[in-house]
This record gives sequence, C-alpha cells and structure tokens, in this order.
Amino acid sequence: MSENHTTTQTGTPVGSDAHSLTTGADGVTALHDRYLVEKLAQFNRERIPERIVHAKGGGAFGEFVVTGNVTAYTKAAVFQPGTKTRTVQRFSSVAGEQGSPDTWRDVRGFSVKFYTTEGNYDIVGNNTPVFFIRDGIKFPDFIHSQKRLPGSGLRDADMQWDFWTLSPESAHQVTYLMGDRGLPRSWRTMPGYGSHTYQWINEAGQRFWVKYHFHAHQGNEEMHGAEAERIAGEDADYYRRDLYEAIERGEFPSWTVSVQIMPYEDAKTYRFNPFDLTKVWPHADYPLIELGVHTLNENPENFFAQIEQAAFSPANTVPGIDISPDKMLMARVFSYPDAQRYRVGTNYNELPVNAPVAPVHNYSQDGAARHGFKPASAPVYAPNSFGGPTADPAAAGEGSWETDGELVRAAATLHAEDDDFGQAGTLYRDVYDDAAKERFLDTIAGAVGGVKSDEIRERAVQYWTNVDANLGQALRARLESDVADPDQAAEYVGVGE
Repeated sequence: MSENHTTTQTGTPVGSDAHSLTTGADGVTALHDRYLVEKLAQFNRERIPERIVHAKGGGAFGEFVVTGNVTAYTKAAVFQPGTKTRTVQRFSSVAGEQGSPDTWRDVRGFSVKFYTTEGNYDIVGNNTPVFFIRDGIKFPDFIHSQKRLPGSGLRDADMQWDFWTLSPESAHQVTYLMGDRGLPRSWRTMPGYGSHTYQWINEAGQRFWVKYHFHAHQGNEEMHGAEAERIAGEDADYYRRDLYEAIERGEFPSWTVSVQIMPYEDAKTYRFNPFDLTKVWPHADYPLIELGVHTLNENPENFFAQIEQAAFSPANTVPGIDISPDKMLMARVFSYPDAQRYRVGTNYNELPVNAPVAPVHNYSQDGAARHGFKPASAPVYAPNSFGGPTADPAAAGEGSWETDGELVRAAATLHAEDDDFGQAGTLYRDVYDDAAKERFLDTIAGAVGGVKSDEIRERAVQYWTNVDANLGQALRARLESDVADPDQAAEYVGVGE
C-alpha cells in the first residue's frame, strides 16, 4: 500500500479527503471534525489582504421592496408585505485576483446584504443556481486547482481538468460555466441565485425549504469569447465601470426576486436530494413565487470603505430564516465569518458598511480595531446581577431538522433520480439552442485542447460524453482533427466560489 496518505498539519492520518464528519449521511456537520476545520481555517489565511476568492468585484447600495405575500412561509420581518429594506450588493469574478480583467470566463458572485430591523441578513450566491462541489471539505482543493501553479505562477488546464474529471459532481456547474452564462454582458444583465437550499419558518413554527432567484429586469445578455477577450485587453474594469456609470446616469438596475418553496416533508422523498448544491429543483415541480424587487440606486462614496470592506456571510440569518442540511452551506457558515475576521479584522461588523441597523447587545469585547464600547459600569459576562442582556428562548432552535445517525464520513443520501451528469445533460440538450451548443463546443474544445496530459484529456472527453453522448463524440472529433481554435484555450482562466 502506498505510504503517500493525507495527514493533518501535525502528521495525523486523515480518513477522507471528500466527506465531512456528519451525524448520518444527511445530518449536521460536526464542529469537532478537526481536519475540516483545519483545512478551512488554513485556506482562509492563504492570501493577504485581498479575498482568496471573489477578489475582483464592485457593488452599490439599493433597496428591496416586498411585492408578494409569503407570510404563510416565513415570519422574517424583511419579507413581510410592503416592507422596504436598505441593501448593499457586491458582484465579483470568482477566480481572478485584484486587477484581473472583468471579462474572463468565470462564475460571477452575487451577494446581497439586507439591513433588516432584526439584524443583517445576507444572501451570498452566484449567477448560477448550482456549484462545482457538494461538500465543504473539498473547497480548498477545488480553488487550488483553479488558481495558479506554485512554480510558474500560471494557471494550468491540466490541473483544472484533473480536478473536474475526478469530481463528477462538478459537471452541472461546468456546463453552465462553459456555456453563455460564463460570459455575461454586464453585472446588470445577469441573474442571481442563492444557490443553496435555506429554511423558512412561519409564525406557527412550520418549516419550509426555499431557494432564491433574482431575474434582471434588464434581461439576460452575454458576449462571445472573442469580444470578451478584446474587452479584457481594452478595459479590465469593464463591469465595474458599467455598473457605476449606469447608476450615475440614473439607470438603476433591478431584479425581480422570487423563491421556490418546498414543503418540509417533501425533502425526504423528492426525486433529487434537495440539499445537494450541484442540483436544481425543476420549476415544474416547485414554481417560482414572487417575493419582491431589488434595485441598486446609490453608488458608494468610498469604494474601499463601502465595497472592499463589505463582509457577506451565509451565517447572517434572522428570525424566520435558517440554514439547511446542505454540507457546503454548513461549511460556509463557519468559513465566511472566519475569513472576514482574518481579512477585514476581528471587529469587522463594527464598520459602517457591515454594522446592522438593529441594536447590538452582547458581551464580546476588545480585539483589534475595536472602537465601540459600553459604559464602564456595564457587565461584561453572563449571567450577571446588573441588568445585562439575556438570551431570548423564543429565538433559539426554530431552524432545525431531524437526524439521528452515527458520526460518519459519507456522501449524502442518494434520492431516486440523483446522479452527477443527468441535470448537466438536461441543461445542454433542453436549454441550450443550436447556436449556444455550437459556442459551447467551441469553448470546451479550446479548454480541453489546452490539456497536455493524454490521460487527463481522455478523462475530459469521457466527462462530456457522460453529460451527452453526442457532445462527447463531437468533442473527440474536434480534438482529433485539431480544428479547435488554439486561442480558445486561453479564454478560460479558472473559477472558484
């Protein structure tokens, strides 16, 4: 047996590189999973001072207005009929560093902070409804595969496709990425998604599963690879400039926000695992329900203070909204606040852009850059006899689900129609028209054509054959005839989350 086994930083053997420790296959992730915590904590400290992923971006302030009525599903104040809430939104390119061109092919970050009366609520998503992996323990490895080689400092097609072809759950997202969605015309003309499944709770304590969708009133527009490459050389800040100048002109971009609602019990028997981040819920099963309209109408006064220091996290929930047993989501709930404490500072939530409008009462104190403080007479511990804040039992434990499994490292439970390539194939065959399919073939032929390893290239061809047999056959023929445009191989530079 090979002695090249994975270990922790202190040399302890690791039982799995792919599965977090959970209470049963679909249960909660254990905080004492030392290797998961070590990987995520180490990963969050790999770069200073820019974000490790989503480094290049821009954003603006706006407001969200509730136009629908979802009181049957959630008691969250932010989503009650007619409510208006101030917001800040950040868009980003996922893989590129600060200064990278906006129009490189990539997944785009789509994150919104709602300054609600019950505390800040963040929806931290992308312009695609799915993601590349379904377990947070693989996230650092995924990002490493899409970044740069340590020696040359260059991105590497072999590294990217090696990871993807060894991680078949990536197929659905890669099909989005290599399609037109990978090159939006602007941030204003692309959709957004919460991507994960979240939990809503109504006044009666009933629980529901929910997915968020943002559809641009400006319509969805994309660009072709040659145009994106040209703009990358002419204006690296194309998206950032477009958003800022549109708002300055008074052309305020807006999105209809809708949700898919799944009854709590449906999740147990639904044909796809509803907590698998690589899957969507078909709208025929769970139609969109209008929630409201989100509009961006105010540019930042200081880009660094208000956009670069804006800190988003799926851990920021409010009463009536909670998380689900999505393994990626549970890992992000730990990882994002940890990254913000490292990147922005221990007291990042005291910065104006991150500070809630709701009052803050707790016993945290000190730490770097602490500038707010309580009177000297205020107690600094709980319990106390001096009138300090006390917990509200009504606010605890409302978001939950049943689990009674032993701690295991295992893939999530497969439902009736779960597989890694099925939804990717449906996206390619049923959503892409003939012209989009031709562009898609051009893109993947160029990307796979940049792979130097024969073994990895063959796996990549098989990967797309698994998505669609005709697509795989066309890709093989294109590669073998050496028709692929060699310039296309440089178009895709890597992605992350």
